[in-house]
Amino acid sequence: MLKIILIGLKDVRLAIRDRAALIMMLLAPFLLTLGLGAVTGRFSGGSTNGISHIAVILVNQDGKQLGNALVELFQSQDLDELIDATVSENAATAYQRVDDDQAVAAILVPAGFTESIIPPSSQAEPSSPVQIELYDNPTMPTSVGVVKTILDAFISQVEAERVGTQVILTQLVAGGLIQAQDVGRVGQELGQRNPAAGSPSIVLGNVTSSGKQVSFDVLALLSPGMALMFLMYTVSNGGRTLLAERDQGTLPRLLVSPTTAVEVLGGKMVGIYVTGTLQMLILIGGTSVMFGIEWGDSDAVQALVLAAVFAAVGWGMFITAIARTPSQVSMVGTAIMLTFGILGGTFVNLDAMPAWFRYISKITPNAWGLEGFTTLALGGGLHDIVTPILALLAMGLILFAIAVLLFNRRGLVER
Repeated sequence: MLKIILIGLKDVRLAIRDRAALIMMLLAPFLLTLGLGAVTGRFSGGSTNGISHIAVILVNQDGKQLGNALVELFQSQDLDELIDATVSENAATAYQRVDDDQAVAAILVPAGFTESIIPPSSQAEPSSPVQIELYDNPTMPTSVGVVKTILDAFISQVEAERVGTQVILTQLVAGGLIQAQDVGRVGQELGQRNPAAGSPSIVLGNVTSSGKQVSFDVLALLSPGMALMFLMYTVSNGGRTLLAERDQGTLPRLLVSPTTAVEVLGGKMVGIYVTGTLQMLILIGGTSVMFGIEWGDSDAVQALVLAAVFAAVGWGMFITAIARTPSQVSMVGTAIMLTFGILGGTFVNLDAMPAWFRYISKITPNAWGLEGFTTLALGGGLHDIVTPILALLAMGLILFAIAVLLFNRRGLVER
């Protein structure tokens, strides 16, 4: 185990001393993030965030105060460029459009929703709770996250008003200012003054589990995309050094010593993994300090970074196993870096792409990683990114197993 760690640390030191590699690992993604942030208006006060005209279908079976308020919110002028909201009378038709990739989500406001919050004057207590249903397209996680953010903000505002109204009514009855039989009438009057009953002003943002207010930032989408893309360069460059040491004679001399092939391969993997993890953490820390990006829950971000690097290392070892020379690793690694950048959503919004494109993107660690980072940037927690983390870990394990078989078959790490 000690030899594995020592070999890994040696490779990390070599990577840090390689100025050309450091430029590609750190400076290039930082500058590209800066440039794309300027193009999208992030530094000029512009509101363009690369996500627009999200198709949402509203089924308002409630037809009363709060149901109408929700429809007005999604069709309001403030959300005009962000949301394309249409109203449907049939829930099954709306759900089918989501299944056919014609819409990102369908929102069903059931009958009785308003009365479950604001009881009629003849009713002292609200009826049984009625929940709004969100039917979303799982292949469009970024746009779905935006829709959920808006919907959560509306529900939170309605819930706050409901609790506030109940407190007021309780105090009025306890103080003898109204009679118990008048609670329904007074509650109805208070409900008419509910800010959610009009056209509420909802800010596109979210609240994390810790209660911290966050808002969606375009750089929170661009930065992880760039970091994940250049992570592929780092892991392929680490694999290139394995073949370079073989050709230079360093690897055979190492294998002559009391060091097993497993220790050598394990040490190389540790070195690549640590280098990739440092790269991601430095980029995350740098963009947080320089641009004020809110990446989300720190524990969840760290878990996602570790999983993403693990999957990327799997790809790096696989590329190394199929390549014949160090130059081939560099060429194939660069090609895969750019290809995965496109497929994984670094340069395009995956939610706007055809279904077949989104399915293919799942072979890349970029797509899974970007899905997780976007979820965290929108206020999600560790429990919300379990699927991306498990997918990344499974990807890394499968690729590593294939790489080991290829290494053994080709005898790349034999004495």
